[in-house]
Amino acid sequence: MREIGTHASHVVSPSRGRATAPSRFEWRVVDIPRDVTRAEALAVVREQVEYGRWELKRSQILVGGARRVWLRRRVMRVLRTDAA
Repeated sequence: MREIGTHASHVVSPSRGRATAPSRFEWRVVDIPRDVTRAEALAVVREQVEYGRWELKRSQILVGGARRVWLRRRVMRVLRTDAA
């Protein structure tokens, strides 16, 4: 876990809940604790979007002030072109 300021950072989970059918998108759920400022939360999400090629799909403020952010990116399926 990475430190943001003096607070524990966000929790990134690659999948949540039950397995689903194959999708065109890969999902990432980021949970951000309530004691992380809005600017720090924005920096965390911006870093994921910029360097991981994710896009923001949904954000939610939970009871108690914690934030949950859903990110997605298109799955690139590459077919082999050699005769192997």
